[in-house]
Amino acid sequence: MTRSNLEKVLESGAFAVTGELGPPKNADAGVVREKAKLLKGVVDAVNITDCQTAIVRMSSIAAGTIAMEEGIEPVIQMTCRDRNRIGMQSDLLGAYALGARNLLCLTGDHQKFGNHPQSKNVFDLDSMQLLDMVRGLGEGRVFQCGEEIEGPTADFFIGAAANPFADPFEFRALRLAKKVAAGAKFIQTQIIYNVPKFKEWMSAVRDLGLHEKVYILGGVTPLKSVGMARYMQKNVPGLDVPDELIDRLKGAESAAQEGISICVDIINELKEVEGVAGVHIMAIEWEEAVAGIVERVGLLPRP
Repeated sequence: MTRSNLEKVLESGAFAVTGELGPPKNADAGVVREKAKLLKGVVDAVNITDCQTAIVRMSSIAAGTIAMEEGIEPVIQMTCRDRNRIGMQSDLLGAYALGARNLLCLTGDHQKFGNHPQSKNVFDLDSMQLLDMVRGLGEGRVFQCGEEIEGPTADFFIGAAANPFADPFEFRALRLAKKVAAGAKFIQTQIIYNVPKFKEWMSAVRDLGLHEKVYILGGVTPLKSVGMARYMQKNVPGLDVPDELIDRLKGAESAAQEGISICVDIINELKEVEGVAGVHIMAIEWEEAVAGIVERVGLLPRP
């Protein structure tokens, strides 16, 4: 089995950096190539979103294959919204055959939030069950039905998402424990703006010993404007944007540059939190900002 670069970086103890690449809402491979070029050499791997917010986009597996052609390692995202277990296992075998080695398992946004609210969702599995199924393909060498896989199988470096801020807060670390038990090897968190609350969650994670069982990458997103910050504060469930960050943006000469500085400050704090193995930078349609952020926090060059 060929291990992924991301897995090797995390196992080495180096502070990992992952990015995010949103495929286009068309068939233009050039969009993926240009975004990949901006992130190459800056991150250890890049998440390829799977019809994020239930909006039709280029296939995550296809976009991930294009990214590999540009020399950057993908983390293929797979949601449970659009496929049943037959389709999922088929796509996973195909993605692995094409060279993908990292997989992030997500339940997925409900279709009512996207551009096809009239469509039927699937949700044959949820993210916990998907993790277990993917582990079965790799470690167990069996399909979901129990049939043994003959020949090469798909042994992914399996990841999952975690939200340290959702209610009820006291159960968030326990939910992480379930994902680790289901097969998650690395975790990428919801966007962190409230660092003290994140540290409280990490304390609960350490109390359960989970920081020794899974690699945790803290999620960050640079804020472009006061409007973006206010929208996230009021409209994104499970996201905690403190008022002081909005005030900081309002008082800045350039909100975008201040948003980058806030992101840098947060990453520097996360680097000092016991159990945090890396950072996941989600620069939403702002990939050109990532290199400067990673450089300012002293994480270039990459291993």
